[in-house]
Amino acid sequence: MTGAPSPSKDAARRRQVGLALLAVGAVLLFSSATWFGSGQPVVGVVQVVVALVVAAAGGAALRRSRTT
Repeated sequence: MTGAPSPSKDAARRRQVGLALLAVGAVLLFSSATWFGSGQPVVGVVQVVVALVVAAAGGAALRRSRTT
């Protein structure tokens, strides 16, 4: 039978997910400049908002991995 993952494996997984989400958020944030440059600022603003939400989720996952 398989049980719940050990706390150290769970923390490591949360850390990896957090770092991945932070990386995705950074890519979205930096690539949003292309929308502003192509004359579509609304899409750029939406992408910046999504980038901030994804990065916040990554930061929360990373912070949670350190407290467990």
